[in-house]
Amino acid sequence: MKRIARFEKVSRERFKEDFADTFGPEGWEEAYDRAALPRRATAGSAGYDFVTPVPVCLKPGESVKIPTGIRAYMEEGWVLQIYPRSGLGFKYRLQMNNTVGIIDSDYYSSDNEGHIFIKITNDSREGKTVELPAGSGFAQGIFMEFGITADDDAGDIRNGGFGSTGI
Repeated sequence: MKRIARFEKVSRERFKEDFADTFGPEGWEEAYDRAALPRRATAGSAGYDFVTPVPVCLKPGESVKIPTGIRAYMEEGWVLQIYPRSGLGFKYRLQMNNTVGIIDSDYYSSDNEGHIFIKITNDSREGKTVELPAGSGFAQGIFMEFGITADDDAGDIRNGGFGSTGI
């Protein structure tokens, strides 16, 4: 097994600002304290479980953007891919709004400290409500090595998340 990454919490100040954007100004301190570094459940697990720092209740068709309080340092040539936890997808059609989250290695150094947000939607077609108590695993991250083309000349520096690379 290659050990190429580590998870860290973002600063309290960063979390406070990002939490307020979704949930308002109250309750961020308790949520920050509950934000836990992702862990694998078993020695054979590929995915690191991300937990929600707040209770989440999603009726069919509802979405929420969850500030995880987590950032990921990883060596160049690696990417962290984020997926919903398999059981939640199977039982509730819980989906990520961007299908698969892609966390690039240079996101760690962004102005927002590389804070990982995960937006999920309950796409239940059976009228099921998803209830996740604070501290529940809801997504999983898998580190993957990747390659680039022989003539690649990308040299820009990232600063930010969604849309920061001009697309």
